[in-house]
Amino acid sequence: MASSVAEISPMAADSEDIPIEHSAAIPIEQPAKLKGRAKLLHNLQRISSSPSLAQLSRKRAVSNPYTVGSTRSTLSCVSLASPSSPRNYDNSYSSQWSNGGYSTAPTSAPGTPGLESPLFDGSNNRVVIRKVEHGDFSQGTSASTSPLPSDIKVMARGGQSPFLAHSVMPEIQEDYFSMPVAQAKRVRRLNFDFWGEMPNEIKLAIFSFLKPKELIRISIVSKHFHKVCFDGQLWTRFDASKFHMEIPAESLAKIIVSAGPFVKDLNLRGCVQVEHYKRAEIVVKACENLIMATLEGCKNLQRSTLHNLLKSNGRLAHLNLTGLSTVTNQTCRIIAKSCPSLEVFNVSWCDRMDAQGIKYVILGCPRLRDVRAGEVKGFGDKHRDVAQALFETNGLERLELPGSDISDHSLQTLISGMDPEIDILTDLPMVPARKLRFLNLSRCSRLTTVGVKSIAHNVPDLEALQLSGCTSLTDAAISGILATAPRLTHLDIEDLAELTNALFIEHLAKAPCAPTLEHFSISYCENVGDTGILPAIHACSSLRSVKLDNTRIGDLVLAEAASMVRSRSSRTSSPHTRPLVGLRMEVYDCQNVTWTGIREVLSRNAEVRKPSGGEATYPTEIIELKCFYGWQDTVREHQKRVLRGDLPAAGRLERKWAEYMMANEEAGAGGAGVRRRRRRAREAQMLHADEEEGGMGMGGVGRRRRARSSGCAIM
Repeated sequence: MASSVAEISPMAADSEDIPIEHSAAIPIEQPAKLKGRAKLLHNLQRISSSPSLAQLSRKRAVSNPYTVGSTRSTLSCVSLASPSSPRNYDNSYSSQWSNGGYSTAPTSAPGTPGLESPLFDGSNNRVVIRKVEHGDFSQGTSASTSPLPSDIKVMARGGQSPFLAHSVMPEIQEDYFSMPVAQAKRVRRLNFDFWGEMPNEIKLAIFSFLKPKELIRISIVSKHFHKVCFDGQLWTRFDASKFHMEIPAESLAKIIVSAGPFVKDLNLRGCVQVEHYKRAEIVVKACENLIMATLEGCKNLQRSTLHNLLKSNGRLAHLNLTGLSTVTNQTCRIIAKSCPSLEVFNVSWCDRMDAQGIKYVILGCPRLRDVRAGEVKGFGDKHRDVAQALFETNGLERLELPGSDISDHSLQTLISGMDPEIDILTDLPMVPARKLRFLNLSRCSRLTTVGVKSIAHNVPDLEALQLSGCTSLTDAAISGILATAPRLTHLDIEDLAELTNALFIEHLAKAPCAPTLEHFSISYCENVGDTGILPAIHACSSLRSVKLDNTRIGDLVLAEAASMVRSRSSRTSSPHTRPLVGLRMEVYDCQNVTWTGIREVLSRNAEVRKPSGGEATYPTEIIELKCFYGWQDTVREHQKRVLRGDLPAAGRLERKWAEYMMANEEAGAGGAGVRRRRRRAREAQMLHADEEEGGMGMGGVGRRRRARSSGCAIM
């Protein structure tokens, strides 16, 4: 059969060799029905020959699915629409096999020739199909098609043709999509300023990791660094107490001035650089948004400068003026008038003011919850109006009056008010419960049992009570507080010589606060011994700190403490887990504590349990001891080894120390064999000293021991 190729071309009307039919279409036989893979390939070829894909730079099929006998022809429809013309996909093509099996052109494709086109056949409403005979090709060669005009060739991005030069019909080249696409060249920016174009927020985030001293050093790198280093957003919390000795006074003042509007937390504790009146005035004018201010130790600060600072910072919530001689009652008046949001007020050791200044602040600052006025006078019986003001406000959670002259009547007024109504049944004042959580009345020598007893039943939320130095107190003053303060965690009753063992046996061991008590101090209570402390240690299972120095306790208390820590702490099976300090004990200057009790604690700290047929377990909590100075070095070295997980070395040190102590005791005994016992004591002392200084425990097996003048102890 003869091969034929048919296509639509704008040059069909001018061709002389190829006849053009205007009336009838070319009949095409239907191909055989395909199945499976052949059908899939056939459909893909038909889809790829769509004219709508040509404008989208998609390839067309080379082979012709329409085969009549042995004649090979190619039928293609070329859309003449421009690439920018709109496309309509609603009704793009009609059926290929409609109208009795004749091939038809697209019915609604953009750019189809209309009635006025010379390529339109009006008789059958079809576009004329041109048949091209291929007489120039020999039998067996593949058919070719006529090239499209140059004005309608598909152009790739960039204005270059994507087809090969030797292709007869470039628009149907098979390997079009495998051809490389021209990439746009990136133009490198010249003189790119990395630091200058970085957002300011990122700069501040980077510089926020630097310490103040480092910021001052790098500020001299450039103008940009200098500007960022002195940006106020980096100095919202200005704590000069940590670096004021390392920074010049000029730089320190410059920082405060630059960051003045941003500074909210100003700490000038011990900072003498700003005490000069000129620098202080600059600081006061710059800082106007302070919330927390600490001026402790600035003794040369002028009174007018301090008053201006207080007047210009009405949002102050925390104010610490400890030890300032410029603080007077007039200063407290200014605080009460200018700082209504004040919550924490510390004027300890301010000797130019008295309790009346505290009264002004309490009445003028309704949010006040923390007052610390150590060594401030004026709380005696003549000034009970201050205690009455504290009672009426009832907003304080923390009150510290150590070393003040508060009396029993003033304390009763502070807790119960003046002339309260008394309950007939309980004989207790009928007043609202106090909100106090921390109460410090240490070294208030005028307090007695009568005044302290008023705290019981009226302060149920009490968590910390400090009464050390109130030498007149007895068991009756403390027993009621222990019974009515279930949240008590800190109890400091040092130097109360009148306390006895009965207080701890009958009250503390049975008190509701015993399971939660964490810090317990009874130093210099010389009448307290093992009888009272043993049940207290057993009941207070949450203890973290115990001070028992200068008491009559003995080795039994140390053994009980070690047993308590051992029972409350869990053990681990991992030998690499390092224990932590769970209890700190001070037992120095206790005459009844011997090396046997100390050894018991050391032995429990380094104990490794290995039950028969089970896995070895290791401690997770230990006891830190402060004992007799002659034993403290050994105890400290033992603790270091335990904390770093070297339990075998700690065990060796404990055994050799025990051998030395036993030999030393034997050497001191009289009778026969004194010289032999003394020689053994010296040998044990050398072995213990060698182990304490390193020896086998520090360097392992094979480490060379320190040479001694008395020769080798093993030989």
